[in-house]
Amino acid sequence: MRLVLRLLKGLDPFLVLLTLVVVIASLLPARGQAVAWFEGATDVAIVLLFFLHGAKLSREAILAGIGNWRLHLLVLASSFLLFPLLGWTLAQSATAVTTPEIVSGLLFLSLLPSTVQSSIAFTAMARGNVPAAVCSASLSNIVGIVLTPVLVGLLIHVPGQAPGISTDAILSIMLQLLLPFVAGHLSRPLIGGFVARHRAILSYVDRSSILLVVYTAFSAAVVGGIWQRTEAADLLAILLLSAVLLALVMGANLFLARRIGLPRGDEIVLLFCGSKKSLVSGVPMAGAIFAPAQVGIIILPLMIFHQLQLFVCAVAAGRYARSDPATR
Repeated sequence: MRLVLRLLKGLDPFLVLLTLVVVIASLLPARGQAVAWFEGATDVAIVLLFFLHGAKLSREAILAGIGNWRLHLLVLASSFLLFPLLGWTLAQSATAVTTPEIVSGLLFLSLLPSTVQSSIAFTAMARGNVPAAVCSASLSNIVGIVLTPVLVGLLIHVPGQAPGISTDAILSIMLQLLLPFVAGHLSRPLIGGFVARHRAILSYVDRSSILLVVYTAFSAAVVGGIWQRTEAADLLAILLLSAVLLALVMGANLFLARRIGLPRGDEIVLLFCGSKKSLVSGVPMAGAIFAPAQVGIIILPLMIFHQLQLFVCAVAAGRYARSDPATR
């Protein structure tokens, strides 16, 4: 009973909201004319989301940590080499136990950039190199906007969809993600003070945008029959495969960090920034790349992996904090 209570306490409230949105979309999916309204609102929300992320990106923090090139390259290698390699290997073995769409979703999550906010938060909690974490996580996201679609085109083929990635999808990602992000960052001298003073309020805008995107995606998936094609065994397979993927990546990063003698603060950055995948970037990218009816099932592994990585990294950050020599 205590274990159950501890697990419930460790749940991310945002994931609870995500789950609730999935339930609502399953019971009351958008249909008819409402679909066009939700799709339009989703496009606006995504643009606003990435504009605010660009505006929140601190140039001073990036300059403070930018000199640690070896660490940043290790984080990028973990996100875009190690993760895809392991994801592709697990996806090949998963074809016998779950559906092709879920296999594609598992591979898709392995191609995404790192998170920004939670990577920095866990690095700070563990008393790691926070400026380097800001730089590594931000660089991963900027690179991912360009690199993730390329990797998707090379590695993923969803049944019923043409191989590769279309020009329209690439253009959509540039207009909805990259351009607003750059515009937001360039606007930082004008709105940076406002963003800093209202971080708590703007975080609600972030989360509301993701909830809207998830509702729209799952509505289309429900209308397309997602729950007729997905069983409890598929959800269990996603959880187990996600756990294996996370354990392998974290284990490899920890081994490498200690093998090459990274300082403790940099080891923490590699462990957290190099082992996380961004729900904020992943959901809009999936919407731009995949057919509307497929987005819901494609992002299902990402949503499960998101909660798992938060829980595991919270435990790891707590252990690092307790073992910090500076606190003894």
